[in-house]
Amino acid sequence: MLSIDHDDQRYLSELAGYVAVPSISRDASSEVMEQAAYWLVQQLSFANGRVEETEGHPVVRGEWLKDPDAPTILVYGHYDVQPTGDLAEWTTPPFELTVDGEVMRGRGCTDDKGPVYVVLKVAQAFMEQEQGLPLNVKFLFEGEEEIGSPHLDAYVTSHAAELSCDLVISADGAMWRPSEPSLSLMSKGLVTFSIAVRGANDDLHSGRFGGTVANPLHGLSQIVASLHHNDGAVAVDGFYDGIDELGEQRRAELRAVTFDEDQYRRDLGIAETFGEPGYSTIERLWERPTLEVNGMEGGGKYTVIPHVAKAHISCRLVPGQDPEHVLESLLAHVRRQVTPGLVVEVLLDDHLIPAYTISSDHPAIGAATKALEAVYPDQKVLLACIAGTLPATALFERVLNAKTLFFSFSTADEKLHAPNEFMRIRRLREGMVAWEQLWRLLADGPYRLAKIETPVA
Repeated sequence: MLSIDHDDQRYLSELAGYVAVPSISRDASSEVMEQAAYWLVQQLSFANGRVEETEGHPVVRGEWLKDPDAPTILVYGHYDVQPTGDLAEWTTPPFELTVDGEVMRGRGCTDDKGPVYVVLKVAQAFMEQEQGLPLNVKFLFEGEEEIGSPHLDAYVTSHAAELSCDLVISADGAMWRPSEPSLSLMSKGLVTFSIAVRGANDDLHSGRFGGTVANPLHGLSQIVASLHHNDGAVAVDGFYDGIDELGEQRRAELRAVTFDEDQYRRDLGIAETFGEPGYSTIERLWERPTLEVNGMEGGGKYTVIPHVAKAHISCRLVPGQDPEHVLESLLAHVRRQVTPGLVVEVLLDDHLIPAYTISSDHPAIGAATKALEAVYPDQKVLLACIAGTLPATALFERVLNAKTLFFSFSTADEKLHAPNEFMRIRRLREGMVAWEQLWRLLADGPYRLAKIETPVA
């Protein structure tokens, strides 16, 4: 076994320099994004780490390929982070890694800089102590995951032969909760779009013109309200097409998952849960698709009839749903909602991502389970679902013909995408031990990966 350094302060000091880079892919300068990328390059010096350009923010590549008979894995992660949100809601500066008892706080520390750092430290320990890795490893870290990876497809497609592998292992994708180790067998797909409703050619005084023109906010509200029935089910014809019925065996498996509904409500500060009828909360989280209104805008707290109002919509999809069919169904529904005097426009995004699944009997799941059992010997490994979306998974399967194993040591409660994002410090060392075990198990023994005979062209 590797000798893992137990000096947390050394890890925290090094990681602080990475978190300090405000690599917000949505609006950071190219210089800032490159600063984060080159931080990774320095950590990948043993693997010919380098920055490679895309049409957007650059990717960081590296590889250690020494044994033609060994399996090859591709480690994926991202160096970009979400915007900070309201700074007044942060208890400490977002880009200053702050230790608070048993956790570290800072934007990106758990999504995804801390989990990526774990992999880098394991690889470096192998190189220092054993002068090599137990299998062939390629590294791909992108800078646009938080904005939907818009340029990753073109990059991976044009570099498919270089990136060919037997398995992708993602350092992104949080565990279900901190009280038990978990592996995810699915992540939901994604469809997003916006609705713009336009009325007059300018904002109007609500006293002078009120009651004589259609109000875009009223029209938009009616369209948004039409997307769901009052009981919470999606009211769009065709939205649920292709989804298999939730069988009794799967429902029994979900009932066996420890889930405290009362605690769930208390943590969220709500009196009761709500959603598609006929399903429990955990069934809706893991097994059912969703349609959510993420934002509405127009006018303000002043006496005006706005000339335009917008709503932003996202749908999380499950296996069986075709993203293009879902989008077509939604567009047809919106266009049927007509209000005299208003023009409705649908603004399309590039997010058409199918749900991703990996079988519970895949050798990578077996190896990952054993690796987690070595770190958490008294706990059963839970097979869970990621209710969010990781765009790269469908891409890797389509272009590289490779499944993705989620193996992150962040957890879903660590305020990902919210103010005061944090990560449990102990998870750094736990993750290092688990990644070591995983690599050894995939390289040899009953969980050894079958090599791809024909590289992707």
